[in-house]
Amino acid sequence: MRTACALLVTASACLLTGQPPGEPKVVGGPYVVHAGQRSATVMWVVQSGQVTVSTAGQPPKTVPALQSRKVVLNGLRAGAVYQYDSFGGDAGKGSFKTAPNGPAQFQFVVYGDNRTRHDVHRAVIQAILSHSNPDFIVQTGDMVENGDDTSLWPIFFDIERELLRKAPIFPSPGNHEHNSPNYFDFMDTPSHYSFDWGQAHFASIDSDLANIPGSAADREAFWKNQTEWLENDLMQAQKAAFRFVFAHHPPMTAVARRQGDNAHMTALEPLFEKYKVTAGLFGHDHNYQHYLHKGVHYFVAGGGGAPLYDVDKPPAGITVKVASTENFIVVNVNGAKARFEALKPDGSSIDVAEIGQ
Repeated sequence: MRTACALLVTASACLLTGQPPGEPKVVGGPYVVHAGQRSATVMWVVQSGQVTVSTAGQPPKTVPALQSRKVVLNGLRAGAVYQYDSFGGDAGKGSFKTAPNGPAQFQFVVYGDNRTRHDVHRAVIQAILSHSNPDFIVQTGDMVENGDDTSLWPIFFDIERELLRKAPIFPSPGNHEHNSPNYFDFMDTPSHYSFDWGQAHFASIDSDLANIPGSAADREAFWKNQTEWLENDLMQAQKAAFRFVFAHHPPMTAVARRQGDNAHMTALEPLFEKYKVTAGLFGHDHNYQHYLHKGVHYFVAGGGGAPLYDVDKPPAGITVKVASTENFIVVNVNGAKARFEALKPDGSSIDVAEIGQ
């Protein structure tokens, strides 16, 4: 790939000057990850080949060979909007905003579980584009039905294309990602990480404990290491006006058949309370749920496209709102206030929560 990158002082960037003949086909992106105050990473996914397999009585299946491409940008200005051209032509153009240095007014969206019903997934993304203008995206996982199946990732990127080329994505893996190398390659992310945006601190953890490779002891060691990291991370973020933790599996649920399933997440509630987490942001259950328990708000935004689940047994005493509907959450942060509004794809409001002073 020929590069001719010149970072402009006008807060725009030219990354690539075209795609030479014979280059692999672009099937995903462009999109931005790791957007910080001074740096960001522009990525796209290419197909370099494919394999078609067939057997008697079943239709042939074509599996593409996919790889990510990335360019890391350094020396950026905090709180600036950058335009870029990643692989030539209009298809490779996009923009992103860097994280502000200090308190700021900003907006982000939360959604997940868009792995199936691609028409519904597309409607949710179109609604996000119509009813918000996010500075970044928090994705709570289950992006595809099977993270190991490379034929599914181009579908995800096609549906999310217009949103991803205008707002950086901060993801957390779901159980349908299977902790697959594809997820970690395409998202260019570790299992857990944190970042600051204005006066808010965000921490992401991998709650898909069942798909951690190895023995039960290996999974226990992984979870112990991750929760120790989370406690240290939250301890160091006590001066932030807001602390958000996001992961795929919620610690509580209104889905009766799933209650008690995520004991490892439920066990984190005292940690959230101790370090004054503002809100937990989750998916996994295909509906909308909002709880307030011992000062911590818990949101489930799992209505991104996967088949809906009933909310047939809301936990007593802590339930604010539950609804079996597709949804996404728009969060507006301004000073010491954060306004959460959950919306349906038609733009109608499900729930509004004002947090802060």
